[in-house]
Amino acid sequence: MYKYILRRLLQMIPVLLGSTFIIFAMVFALPGDPTAGMCGERGCPPAFVAKFRQEHNLNDPLLVQYGKYMVNVAQGDLGTNFRDIKVSDELKQRYPTTVRLAAMAILFETLIGILAGVLAGIRKGKFIDNLVLVSTLFVISVPVFVIGATLQYYLGVKLGLFPVTVSSSATFYELLLPAFVLGSSSIAYVARLTRTNLVENLRADYLRTAIAKGLTKRRAVGVHALRNSLIPVVTFIGADFGGLLAGAIITERIFNIQGVGGYLFTGIHNRDGVVVVGTVTVLVLVFLLANLVVDLLYGVLDPRISHD
Repeated sequence: MYKYILRRLLQMIPVLLGSTFIIFAMVFALPGDPTAGMCGERGCPPAFVAKFRQEHNLNDPLLVQYGKYMVNVAQGDLGTNFRDIKVSDELKQRYPTTVRLAAMAILFETLIGILAGVLAGIRKGKFIDNLVLVSTLFVISVPVFVIGATLQYYLGVKLGLFPVTVSSSATFYELLLPAFVLGSSSIAYVARLTRTNLVENLRADYLRTAIAKGLTKRRAVGVHALRNSLIPVVTFIGADFGGLLAGAIITERIFNIQGVGGYLFTGIHNRDGVVVVGTVTVLVLVFLLANLVVDLLYGVLDPRISHD
């Protein structure tokens, strides 16, 4: 087990380097002057521009810039944005809110998605199965910003059941509606994935044999069939956690949440490459760690899978 974890951690290093380099190159290779608009309509003085470019290593070749950046990242320094504020300090303030939002979205998609998938799987061809298939297809086809704006208007403005925007404290109640919106598409995918795998396992020989030997259908389905059906679902949910952290940009903008997504959007809008690269670096690292946890859970769900 420990050798497997160490091997996976070592495999993360080239993935992290490759992904961050691509993002770094894409951000800092864009044409234009990052100091444009920082000093008003007249433009910044040449002395300020020269000092700015020197402080942010903008005069160096791309590989040199990236090398200096990664040396600082290895020391825990994600750089200083163009407003002389440390990116790590900003992320420390915003990350707890986004993590709570993503965790609540994961909880919604796990509970609602798996429950809907199980009901559709054991009632294949019945009303509940058709209802789940049609509703999930509808949710998948509608963009997240449409779902968010619609629920915000009807549940927030019209009915007053939820806050329209989220305050700086970002309480559990305030994040309920944004979390559901963020995880809405994932709920549909989890439901369809659970239903498909459960239907396939219900036709398996081992399940029919277990029932023929006297095992109750409820236990055969709830313990054996569902457990084997959850392996691809866990894979999707684990990979989706990193995606939800990055995909929270739209949801955080709709509900005015002061999280990582809004910070990343501001960095892109202001062409602040340090903010964009630093935020994406953390997101990539979280995504890789989430996938490692998912791989370790395989052995819990299926004892046949060994990590030795």
